[in-house]
Amino acid sequence: MHELYAAAPTDAVAVNAFALALALRAATGRPIVWGQHEMMAHEAGRPHGPGLHEMGLSPRELLLVRTRDVQTLLAVGEEALHSPAVGAVLLSAWGEAKAFSLTASRRLALAAETGGATLFLARAGAMPCPSAAETRWSVASSASEPLEGGGPGRPSFSATLLRRRGGGATGTWIMEWDREQRTFRPPAPLSGGLVPLAAQRSIAATGAAGRRAA
Repeated sequence: MHELYAAAPTDAVAVNAFALALALRAATGRPIVWGQHEMMAHEAGRPHGPGLHEMGLSPRELLLVRTRDVQTLLAVGEEALHSPAVGAVLLSAWGEAKAFSLTASRRLALAAETGGATLFLARAGAMPCPSAAETRWSVASSASEPLEGGGPGRPSFSATLLRRRGGGATGTWIMEWDREQRTFRPPAPLSGGLVPLAAQRSIAATGAAGRRAA
């Protein structure tokens, strides 16, 4: 289970896109269940088919569920995590809500362990709160580098690791999403390696999704 917070309300689209990319990595070809709080859809827009395609996501890989309230959203996530057929679950919510309690997060973490899927909780318009998440991230959009010929650049993000269960180093990474390879890569002007993303390891150690979340 991993928590991802929009650095600012205007980064709501970025945090959802970043979380979706992580879900694609973690799902390893299995279906993704994306639960979206109606308020998130109202503030940041609904998923757009061509946009999902640009992320490298096929419609057959995604089950989209819309909920009017956060409590129902969490119930959808817990139910999806119990299914062994599901590869990853993404829950997107807007604003503060009492339903995001420590007890609720523990239930989700336990469901993720039991079912074997990875959970990503993307939130905007909210402040971090105590949870059972493996890692917690702050995500913002970042300027992308134009492709060869002046084409639009890849989706680019600034991701800051705020907390990792058990402690350890934190930091900020600027990374682009490569839809063809379904991986994150450093922007062209930068040199050096980027933390690899892998579903089975700590997100802080790999920069990707683990079996349990932020």
